[in-house]
Amino acid sequence: MDKVYDCIIIGAGPAGITASIYAARKGMDILVLTGDIGGQAAWSGDIENYSGYQFITGADLTNKFEEHLKHYKVQVGQNEPAKEVHKKENIFSVTTGKGVYKAKTVIIATGKRSKELNIPGEKEFRNKGVAYCATCDAPLFRDKDVIVAGGGNSALEAALQLISIAKHVHIVNIAPELGGDEVIRQKVTKSGNVTVMNNSRVLSIFGDKFVEGVEVESKGRKEKINAEGVFVEIGLVPNTDFKSELKKNELGEIIVDCRNETSVPGAFAAGDVSSVKEKQIIIAAGEGAKAALGAFKYLAQRE
Repeated sequence: MDKVYDCIIIGAGPAGITASIYAARKGMDILVLTGDIGGQAAWSGDIENYSGYQFITGADLTNKFEEHLKHYKVQVGQNEPAKEVHKKENIFSVTTGKGVYKAKTVIIATGKRSKELNIPGEKEFRNKGVAYCATCDAPLFRDKDVIVAGGGNSALEAALQLISIAKHVHIVNIAPELGGDEVIRQKVTKSGNVTVMNNSRVLSIFGDKFVEGVEVESKGRKEKINAEGVFVEIGLVPNTDFKSELKKNELGEIIVDCRNETSVPGAFAAGDVSSVKEKQIIIAAGEGAKAALGAFKYLAQRE
C-alpha cells in the first residue's frame, strides 16, 4: 500500500477514539486500526465517574464514542490488530494480518487485557464456566454459585454485577484485605450473598464438561468450593505484543513523557497501554486528546 497517512491510530478504546476525533478535527488524514471498538470501556458495568454522565453503562458509553467517531467519517480497519510497528526514513510501517500501512506519525492506544491465573483447569474451562468479563457473562450464571478471583476494583465491580444475578459470590483475594474504591467495597461487603476470603488463592479449577468448582488455599488450609462459574479479575497486562523499537517499563507499558511522546520521534502512546500511572476511562480519553495534538504539532514543525 503506497498511501502515506498523516497518522495511524492503533486501538479504538477511549484513548484511540478520542485521539481519532481530535486528529480528524485538525484535518489530519488518519487511519484507525483495531481489534475491536471500545476496549476495556465496553466491558465496564455501571460508570458513575465520567464527567457529564451521572450514570452510564460501559456499553452505552462505547456506543456514544463510536457515534462520535462515525460523525467524522474516520476510516477504521476493524479486526486488524497491529503485529509490527517500525520506523524507517521518517515513515512508520504498521503491519496487520491484512497488509502494511504507512504514516508520518503513529499513536499507540491498544489498551490492556485481563491477566490469567495460569492454574490447572483455567484454559480447559475457558468459556465453559471460566470468564474474564462480568459485564459480558454475568447473566449466564443466574441463581448459580460463582467465584471471583481478585480483590481490587475490577474484582469488586465484577462482584457487584454478580450480586443481583448469582445465588452466591465467593471473592478469593490473595491480599490481607480488599482493595478498590471504598464506595464499591462497602456495597459488595454489605451484600448478604457474598463471602470474602482474604489471604487466599485459587489453586485449580475442576469439573467435567463445565466448571463444577475450585480448590482454594485459604490461610494455609486447602478446601474445595462448589461453583459453576469462575470470574478471573486479577488485573490487566498491556497489549504490547507487537514488534517495535518502543521502550517499555518493567510492566510492559510503553514509556511516555508528559506530552505522550515515546522513545521514537513521531510515535505517541495514550491510555492504559502507556506508562501513565492512573488507569481510568476519563484519563485515557484525555491522554488520547493530548497524543493527537502532539502528533499534529510534530507534523506542523516538520512541514
